[in-house]
Amino acid sequence: MDHAFDNDIELLVKVYGPDRSTPTRYSPPTSVEEKMVCGQPSIGDVSTSFVERQNLSMRMGMRRFTRLTNAFSKKVENHEHNVSLYFMHYNFCRVHQTLRVTPAMEAGLTDHVWELEELVGLIG
Repeated sequence: MDHAFDNDIELLVKVYGPDRSTPTRYSPPTSVEEKMVCGQPSIGDVSTSFVERQNLSMRMGMRRFTRLTNAFSKKVENHEHNVSLYFMHYNFCRVHQTLRVTPAMEAGLTDHVWELEELVGLIG
């Protein structure tokens, strides 16, 4: 496990508490604590923005992650398959606006935008 993160783990802990300044149900964090788990990271580079953006994209792309919906998986296997298909489409089939290519092309994993037929062909 030590080699999985190359000994550079940075942790940003958001502390939530009762915020009486706004009448909304969901409030922003009241404070943020920066902690180094191991390694010697630059504290200025610690951020949860990328993870939060990925979670938002996933929730908006798959309605089964949105609360109060009836589009849920009754079996964990179906849920796993849905998440896998979503990420394959997101990374191999969908051209991203900022990259102007797919993330898989940007990473050098493929040289073209996959068609849905290619993606479905992997299922067999």
